[in-house]
This record gives sequence, C-alpha cells and structure tokens, in this order.
Amino acid sequence: MESEIKPLAQPLVSIVMAVKDTAPYLRECIDSIIAQTYSNWELIAVNDHSTDDTPKILENYAQQDSRIRVFHSDRPKLIPTLQVAYAQVKGILINRMDSDDNMPNDKIETLVTEWHKYGKGTVIAGGTEHFVDEGVVGDGFLKYEQWLNEVARTSTHYQEIYKECVIPSHCWIIHKDDLDAADAFNPLIYPEDYDLCFRFYQLGLQIIGIDKILHHWRDRSNRISRTWDEYKDNRYFDLKLRFFYKLDRDYTRPLVLWGAGKNGKDMAKLLQSKGDTFQWMCDNERKIGKDIYDVRLEHFETIPTLNRPQIMIVVSSPEGKKEIKALLLSWGKVPVTDYWFFA
Repeated sequence: MESEIKPLAQPLVSIVMAVKDTAPYLRECIDSIIAQTYSNWELIAVNDHSTDDTPKILENYAQQDSRIRVFHSDRPKLIPTLQVAYAQVKGILINRMDSDDNMPNDKIETLVTEWHKYGKGTVIAGGTEHFVDEGVVGDGFLKYEQWLNEVARTSTHYQEIYKECVIPSHCWIIHKDDLDAADAFNPLIYPEDYDLCFRFYQLGLQIIGIDKILHHWRDRSNRISRTWDEYKDNRYFDLKLRFFYKLDRDYTRPLVLWGAGKNGKDMAKLLQSKGDTFQWMCDNERKIGKDIYDVRLEHFETIPTLNRPQIMIVVSSPEGKKEIKALLLSWGKVPVTDYWFFA
C-alpha cells in the first residue's frame, strides 16, 4: 500500500515496548512493525530481565535496522520498564506495543492520518482483534474485544469508562506533550492502561475512535492479565471509585447504587468506607424493604422521584444492563451524564 501521508506530515512516531520472555513471539511482532507502510518510526524496546532468548533477538534486530533501539531495565516489572523506554523516546507521537502481539501493516499510518485531522489534545484509538496459535480465544476476551470495538466505532470512551478499560494499551496514538501532561507511565498503579485512560479523562483530552482493526492481540494462558495478582479482581472498583470521587461525584446530589448482588454488596461496603451515603435500589422482591449493611433496599422505581440523582449501576448480567438502560431512556429525564455502569 502506498502511503497517503505527505512526507512533510510524517512526524516521528516512537513505539514504546516492554519485553519479557516473549522469544517465541518476538520476531513476528517486530517483523509486523518493520512492515508498516508508515516508515518514520522508532521502536524503543526495553528488556525486563528476560531469561530466554529475548535479549539476543532484540539485539539482532537492532543491528539490522537503525530505527530499533534496545535497552535493559534496571528495575523489574512492567511500569518501571515502560518508564525506562519512555525516557528514551525522540518522537513527537507516541504509541505503545506489546511484544507478543502484531500490527496490521497500516496501523501506524492509519493512526497518524487520523491524528492529523485533530492535532494536539486528541487521542486516536482503534479496534483490536484477539488471536491464538492453537485452540480458541477465551469467551471473556472475545466479549471484551466486541465491546472495545463498539466503543471505538461510536467514540463513547468516556461514557463507558467506568465499565472497563476503554482503550487497549497498544492501540492508541497521542502527542508527547499530551502524554506528558497525563503523567505518561509514572504512576505505579495497575492496571496501568486503565489508570491512563482515566488520566486522559481527567485532563479533558478528546478521544476519537476508529472503526477499524488496528491491532492483533495474542491470547495466551500465561499473559499477565491472567497471572498477576494486580489483575485478579478485574472489576477494579478501587480504581474506578478513586476517579469517580475525584472527577464526577457531586455531593449536592443523591447517590443511587443499583444492584444488590455480589457486585452491589462489595460496592456498598466501599462507598461506606468513604463515608458516603447512598440509596440502594434493586428489583429483587426478597431484598426490597430489608436492611443490608444498615441500608434499606428500595425498588428501582423510586429513582424517578429523586432530584437529579447520580446513579451507579453494578448489575453484572448483559440482559440486566440492557433493561436498565432502556428503563432510564424511557423515564426521559436521566441524561447519560448522570448514570454510570460500574460492572
């Protein structure tokens, strides 16, 4: 494919990549970067104490292509390794890559072309597709992929941000000044990609989604989202609440918690730990009118009688979420800025 971007409009793109023990996949990953139709990139690959052939593979590629620069992290784990990489970037635009994944050959060109339409203050985010070498992709990852791609298609990142991480960690591009303003990879908080999304939100950056698959995401049994303790409770209620109270909670308005299952009970305890008061709603006749954690459960039909409530929805079933959204729309006076799905 011949590049559609004029030479003068080809800023250097720095691709930041932490690498640890991914020798079986690393060549395929780097080959997909080298094959990009957009040529003005640099790959900053930082080895995180690998015990396989990863360092040798990286050095071999660096000898063959001057755009590839290799470093070695002096501190273990993902975020410190990303910090080492980011300290070395020379580019104007920043992208992140995972060393066991691969790129469609027009990924960087597509992201840069779209970014040029908006400029600074904008994050461009694309769609993603999971794959495996053998077997099938896990159902949870497929559902997440479908949701991510719908968010990208509709550019509803901030409307959906409390549900789950709205931008895949490897499928965005941003100006370095904007990433610096968002504090880049500095906070030692996991999941680092989700925390970064909230910092984009806090900074007021515009997120523009592209309805196109721009990343091939490998699903494997030993990926860190399956094995690290930091990712075991993938509801991330603590992270979500930290930003909710920083960015969206209005104490002059009543807070509603909708859902009384496990998610609802866990969220109720967290809200109480923050000293907040809330009205607790559900549709379970066995629970309505009873007290849980000293809060009386009410029927959700009470909500329209409240004065501009802020509604936290923690129902887990997809069908339940659809029904709740339809109800909120039917009531006609609950704008999308007044309710959030937290599960």
